Amino acid sequence: MVADQRTNFLYTVAGLTDEQARARSTVSELTLGGLVKHLAATQLSWLSVIDGTAAPKVDWADLDPDGNRMTEDETLAGHLDAFHAAADAFDRTVREEPDLGREVTLPQYPWSPPEPVVRTVRLCLLHVFREIAHHSGHADIVREALDGASTTEQMAKAAMGGE
Repeated sequence: MVADQRTNFLYTVAGLTDEQARARSTVSELTLGGLVKHLAATQLSWLSVIDGTAAPKVDWADLDPDGNRMTEDETLAGHLDAFHAAADAFDRTVREEPDLGREVTLPQYPWSPPEPVVRTVRLCLLHVFREIAHHSGHADIVREALDGASTTEQMAKAAMGGE
């Protein structure tokens, strides 16, 4: 299901120029390049939770202010490469995990409750699925407002042997 959601998301950002990937098409700050960047980082972040390398505490100052947008010196191709690399690493870790019921402690973020939050690896995987699905919906709206492209039409075209 995670791979399926990634594929749907990638249909939404297919064929964009860097300028389009940086463009805001709604009142939101969301851009398509920023969403690609965010989802790559999200997968790596949850991977670090699963493999035990995540920082125990993350403060506001530790967060990248450009983490959800594509800056002028970044490219969509670079973000897509990072997205694919993060997906490969995340999938490999999940496939090799012997116990999806294993518990991991989440980092303490400014928005976290005061007590430690413990989740299973399975719930981490489901959270990544939810993040990709959630932001795929955002991306679909941003893309339609940008140039009228429909993710559903792109998926149907690909299913029929098109591009």
